[in-house]
Amino acid sequence: MLLYLSEHPRTLYLVTSSHDERRGCPARALVFRAAQDSSSQAVVEFLPKDEVDLTSAVRLTSRIVKGCLGLISIANDIFLAVIVSATELGNTRPSSPTAETVCQIHDVGFYCLTSSLWDDPTSNGDPLANTAFGDQSDVYAREYNASGSSTPAPEHPCQPLRKLISAGTFYYASDPQWDISSRLQRRLARSEPWDPSTYDDRFVWNEYIVKSLLDFRERLDPHERADLDKCQFIVLAIQGYVGICTLALPAPPTNGTPAVATLSLISRLGWKRAGTRFNTRGVDDDGNCANFVETETLFSTDQHCYGYVQVRGSVPLFWEQQGLQTFGQRIQITRPQASQPAFDRHFAGLVEEYGAVHAINLLGTKENEAALTAAYTRHMKSAQHVLGDSIGLTNFDFHAAVRIGGHESVFREIRRLENVVDNLDRFGFAMADANTNEIITEQKGIFRTNCLDCLDRTNFVQDILSRTALEQYLMHIRREWVHSGSLWSNHGELWAENGDALSRIYAGTGALNTSFTRSGKRTLAGVLSDATKSVSRAYINNFQDKGKQAAIDMFVGNMSTQRQVTIFDPIHDSVGAELENRLSEYSTTKQCTIFVGTWNLNGRSPPSESLLPWLFPRPSTPDMFALGFQEIVPLTAQQIVQTDPEKKRMWETKVLDTLDRRPNKKSTYILLRSHQLVGTALLVLVKTELTAVIRNVEAASHKTGLRGMSGNKGAVGIRLDYHDTSFCFLTAHFAAGHTNVAERNADYHTIVNGLHFLKGKTIDSHQNIVWLADTNYRIDLDNERVRTLALLDDFDALLAADQLRRAMDERAVFEGYQEGPLLFRPTYKYDLGTDNYDTSEKMRVPAWTDRILFKGNNLDLAVYSRAEIKSSDHRPVFAIFRAEVRIIDHVKRAALSKLLLESVTSTAPGEKLDEKLAGLTFASDEPNLPPPSSDDSAWWNDLEHPNGIVIPLSSKKAARGASGNPFDSSSESSLSSSPSSSEEELYHALQAPITPAQPSSARRPAPPPPVRTTRSTTESDS
Repeated sequence: MLLYLSEHPRTLYLVTSSHDERRGCPARALVFRAAQDSSSQAVVEFLPKDEVDLTSAVRLTSRIVKGCLGLISIANDIFLAVIVSATELGNTRPSSPTAETVCQIHDVGFYCLTSSLWDDPTSNGDPLANTAFGDQSDVYAREYNASGSSTPAPEHPCQPLRKLISAGTFYYASDPQWDISSRLQRRLARSEPWDPSTYDDRFVWNEYIVKSLLDFRERLDPHERADLDKCQFIVLAIQGYVGICTLALPAPPTNGTPAVATLSLISRLGWKRAGTRFNTRGVDDDGNCANFVETETLFSTDQHCYGYVQVRGSVPLFWEQQGLQTFGQRIQITRPQASQPAFDRHFAGLVEEYGAVHAINLLGTKENEAALTAAYTRHMKSAQHVLGDSIGLTNFDFHAAVRIGGHESVFREIRRLENVVDNLDRFGFAMADANTNEIITEQKGIFRTNCLDCLDRTNFVQDILSRTALEQYLMHIRREWVHSGSLWSNHGELWAENGDALSRIYAGTGALNTSFTRSGKRTLAGVLSDATKSVSRAYINNFQDKGKQAAIDMFVGNMSTQRQVTIFDPIHDSVGAELENRLSEYSTTKQCTIFVGTWNLNGRSPPSESLLPWLFPRPSTPDMFALGFQEIVPLTAQQIVQTDPEKKRMWETKVLDTLDRRPNKKSTYILLRSHQLVGTALLVLVKTELTAVIRNVEAASHKTGLRGMSGNKGAVGIRLDYHDTSFCFLTAHFAAGHTNVAERNADYHTIVNGLHFLKGKTIDSHQNIVWLADTNYRIDLDNERVRTLALLDDFDALLAADQLRRAMDERAVFEGYQEGPLLFRPTYKYDLGTDNYDTSEKMRVPAWTDRILFKGNNLDLAVYSRAEIKSSDHRPVFAIFRAEVRIIDHVKRAALSKLLLESVTSTAPGEKLDEKLAGLTFASDEPNLPPPSSDDSAWWNDLEHPNGIVIPLSSKKAARGASGNPFDSSSESSLSSSPSSSEEELYHALQAPITPAQPSSARRPAPPPPVRTTRSTTESDS
């Protein structure tokens, strides 16, 4: 296919070539242009080629286009992504009724729908320079132009994406198209023919940018849809590795002709927790693991096709590695007490998808790895109470086995492990008739293998498991092939290449131990190669992966500021807007109590005096605690260079002990997340039963000391989603000094602009934000005057001179934030253990340095005060909020979306759809509206509407004439007739009252994982 451009209006044309048409493709064109006044909406048309005027159009690239990956919006421009270079690797199943050919992508082009600035052919047509991702995520990075002049030329905004996709790790299914994202057993189990909208959404990497085109395809008439599929304009791509080799094997004695077999290996890397080695570890709240790969071994002859699937993935706990990483990798389990729901979701998803799951953990006995193994084992035992014997775990210390007996011993020991032997027999393999695709046997379970990175050790063991399972299959169909040297030589080569490919994606270099995988021997050259790769990894992972991570997040739609490109469709756009207006119909809210506290500890250890006056000043029991500490360690040079985390652990223990020993205890708490930056630390604790509904917990920090180089001053933030409402808590320590107001203002702005969470989230991208900080703002009165007014509790006079309030009034800092009334004495600075303000030589002026400020429509401040604990020179401050969190019923939202869509698209006899769309307005002066709903009463649940059943009053509607609501059907509409059974179910589902489940103190199974079944693009939320 060819790509053309015309101007006025700027339009891109993807048209079939004469070569395509000779192969049987219809002569068609896919036409793209940007919608007016939108940076994220395009107009797309699918037209006969002869209806497109290309006389004034120009070819955008001289290369043949292989297909379209989708549309993406970057820096307020819309780009069309197309494959411009790819090679065919071969057919994975030559004896199948339909070929299953795979192509490897080598280059892509991004062509702009909105601007001619990026039309320079050098930005899209030249072969990629052999450059790595720089340590930057700015898509507008500058570089010297090709002529060598000093005038900086702008880099193409999509260049990081182009480097990512053109690295040789992306693959797609070639003509005839087939579902490369799904394993053999799943594909053959489908009764319906191949359809582009049916795929395994875990592995289609361009789903985010191609989704709008798939939706557009679904809205076409059936014959146009068939033509679009024949043209193969839309391509679905996976990332990972595909290797194919053909070999001759000994023939049966009957004819002597060698048997030709095809051995293939397909690894599909999951994108839902995608990223590079040190940037993406562990699990997310939906149960998606980092470096999750499904690897399928295929062996095809003229009679049968064999398939065997394994998976790998990071240890499914919340853990990470922060800071500069060398060879002694520092591991932090970030939510040790709150990982179980995500762990359960991960394994429940695997069981639903594959049947039984047996995990093989290859971590060693080093301190970091041992801690992960212990936590893994503990969580697995707990998950078995929910999932039973469908899951299991075997711990095998790979490095210990190699130290004792070399790599050869691993091969022997893995095949002797009782759990491995038993489960190999129990799980079996998939086998199908090569000519009819009829499934003969099914694989009933999988092995899930991991080490720390899920690269070198994991690939080594998966190679062994793959060989063992293939041997079992060959023993059933042709015993002599088990002893074929060429078969196992090719098998080892494929697995070595697989290890290298997956390692380059995740860690930047080829895998270790592949010399043994290839040859079966450990050589000196292999040892030296592994040492070189280890050094290269350390450099790449620490200094180059940041830019690559940004490109990955942009490609899969993880950046919080991204807007997915949609295709102009007034019907679906109207339904989407109406869904937003009717949020209350598919969601509920519930109240929660949040305790927020801040305390400068002056470097002190936990005191003997009780923390109850601070943590439980009122009889209420908060759902969540957010506690910020400053100077948790003395701010010495040694602590700034290498912070001791022991003090933080001591305070965590003290807080948890206080919560556990409180009188009249009715619920328990766990430490959800904690984070430390030198002397600043933040702890978030929640009720145990809430861990399943709190997701996407992340921590970040930002230094402000010594112009951002030192952590003696700075901020720590923790963000989370409680049901469908986001919260961000920040504790900070601003610049000291009575007169340093400008420095404190600068600290605030440095933190707001510099503290970022994953996937582009910023502080201001949250619905509710709370600062709990030692702001260090002082009171601009003389010392004696402040002390006198404080003792007289004349807070108004003090507040008039408060530096922070003045700065807020001038909109210099904390614009849009609120603070409760300051009805307590200044909290700084006291003599230790007394109620006396500073009597030392410096005689500090008392001040409200410790403050809590907040922003968010869902936050209602109930209490703002201080506690009388005297073990520091500051008094702790606290605030109690009543917050409203929203719970969205996504099933109900989808049902409402479907009803609204049907209502709009169904027209009465003689009614034109265009006229109906033109009347998409809602009357604001509707008479006799019901009173607003509250937590205690709702208009849809009263005597006239028992159990929430609302019967439309058609007589009223008739009396008023035409309805003001375009989503109401006329009496002559097809929707007015007796509903079908499915419509009745949707109606009752919509009308059923939603009542959020009350948390239980007993541990319950985690909520179900995201749907793993085949995805259809007709199931759209919009």
